[in-house]
Amino acid sequence: MSDTIIQVNDLHKSFKSNGVLKGVHFEIKRGEIFALLGSNGAGKTTIVNILSTLMKPDNGSANVCGYDILREAGNVRQAISLTGQFAAVDDILTGRENLVLIAKLRGVKNPGTVADGLLKRFGLSEAADKRAAVYSGGMMRKLDIAMSLIGHPAVIFLDEPTTGLDPEARIEVWKTIKALSDGGTTILLTTQYLEEAEQLADKIAILHGGKIIANGTLDALKKRFPPAKKEYIEKQPTLEEIFLTIIGSEKEDAQ
Repeated sequence: MSDTIIQVNDLHKSFKSNGVLKGVHFEIKRGEIFALLGSNGAGKTTIVNILSTLMKPDNGSANVCGYDILREAGNVRQAISLTGQFAAVDDILTGRENLVLIAKLRGVKNPGTVADGLLKRFGLSEAADKRAAVYSGGMMRKLDIAMSLIGHPAVIFLDEPTTGLDPEARIEVWKTIKALSDGGTTILLTTQYLEEAEQLADKIAILHGGKIIANGTLDALKKRFPPAKKEYIEKQPTLEEIFLTIIGSEKEDAQ
């Protein structure tokens, strides 16, 4: 079995006269967190949409879990889950009802048991019977990710999962993503937050001008830059040092 779970070759995509992707190449290994960095409009969401079979490329090819995204789109969809920029949660339903609904749609056995297990895993048990409309941003996002886990997908696409969240909620989502990776799930994460990629990613790719201009581990990317300059700052004495020096001088004068 190949260790490569996502293979992308020479993807191109244009919208009218605007070329968004101009030959994108990368691969993701099984169990990795792969962070795709880029500014607004760089094409991150376009890549996610293509790999999740929501959009067709103009040229190029890609395989997800061994399936061709064009010829075997149905198999790709069975193997993946997608969490978009905005939570796909029904506000009218409770947290538990949202999970049960998705479990039934996916044909999972014992949907109630599955829902209860996910609620416990994500720390949402106490809010299980509350309408999702009253959830905080962090709780909503955790519920959204929990819904994406139903059916045990091999790959999860997280498209800017922490956009709009406060720092505390963002950290909670980071913990969730780390836990998923530790459990063997492969994650493609798009983000604008450099700190997010630094905290989470095994590999980082930078999308710019329609192409991947850098790709590797954080340590490997750091080596592409000149060594950090050493700056020497005049050290100011502490009050303790001043006190001891004065006391020492007084003792010497007394002698």
